[in-house]
Amino acid sequence: MAQAQVLLGLIAVFFGVIAGLLLFVPAVAISYRRHGRLALSTLALWGAALLYFVAVWVYTLLPMPEPSTIVCTQPQLDPFAFVEDLRGAASGGSFLTDAGFLQLALNVLLFVPLGILIRLIWRRGIVVSLIAGLLLSLLIETTQVTGVWGLYPCAYRLFDVDDLLTNTLGAVLGSLLSLLIAPRLRVRPDRVAAALLPQPVTRTRRLIASLSDFLSVTLTGIATAVVIALGAALTVGDHVLDPTDAWVTWTVALVPFALSAGFFAFTGRTIGQAAVQLRYTGSPYPRVVAGVLIFFGGIGGYQVLSAIPAIAQWATPLFAIVSIVLVLVTAGARGLPGVLSRSRLVDSRADAASAGSAEEAPTAADRAAP
Repeated sequence: MAQAQVLLGLIAVFFGVIAGLLLFVPAVAISYRRHGRLALSTLALWGAALLYFVAVWVYTLLPMPEPSTIVCTQPQLDPFAFVEDLRGAASGGSFLTDAGFLQLALNVLLFVPLGILIRLIWRRGIVVSLIAGLLLSLLIETTQVTGVWGLYPCAYRLFDVDDLLTNTLGAVLGSLLSLLIAPRLRVRPDRVAAALLPQPVTRTRRLIASLSDFLSVTLTGIATAVVIALGAALTVGDHVLDPTDAWVTWTVALVPFALSAGFFAFTGRTIGQAAVQLRYTGSPYPRVVAGVLIFFGGIGGYQVLSAIPAIAQWATPLFAIVSIVLVLVTAGARGLPGVLSRSRLVDSRADAASAGSAEEAPTAADRAAP
């Protein structure tokens, strides 16, 4: 049993990490628009929420048995039947060794984090926690009683109306407990106002933009490969797709390139730069030339090198290392795109006049740095 619980925990962490990678860029974009920065506390809370919701589904639905081995269960529709379990535990003299009490306690504890997260992330109180706890519990119980919505011929896990009550109680208790934490995490009005103004361009911010670009194109490539693989698996007849064909390899490379290049062409920024609200400005070159140098000095160049089999194995890591080093050593963290285009990075919320003033009056750091 212990090994099974550990395995479920590892599964929850695995899918939580996958979901976290998929949602990283949107989370960065939201954080920079709301707070003007990527707050580690906010990122940690969202990560905890993501892992929590994945874990809830993993622990309530897995392991999924073979259809031929399931034993159908009848729903328990008698409210407050758990009172008898408590009485039995009390008469036995030890709550900690009573299976009924432990099950009840776990049902409550499972939803305590929900109430805490609702207050800390969405700034909502007891009423919302109660409703959310009830609805999430109802969704889980309904999924179980329908045999995962018809995937199985009958319910292989018990639908228990008392679970709705205890789960909801757990969410309410979590909301109450969060009152001890919430005051320390409240966002001050002056910080909210400051988040709407241009913020300093830091090296960390620039590296987050690069990471967001990398995740965007990598995950798009993986998604493209999955779609092609599914097409190959589902296609029948004489025209079965071969995922190893050269055109498949090029498609997996071109779709992410089209996404990043198209986004840059329409916005003048890469996906990562848009997420952290940065843009390059002040290049002496014509706009088109500067744009080409900025794009191919960044994620575009990385994609081109990755698509050339003869050099991809050594060229892409070298390109990535050079790009990171230049972010760390160049003035204003402008990196390779800034060096090639002779432009600098500014907060995208800065108006043209502010950007022009900054160009005319470089900082002492700009004059001293290479």
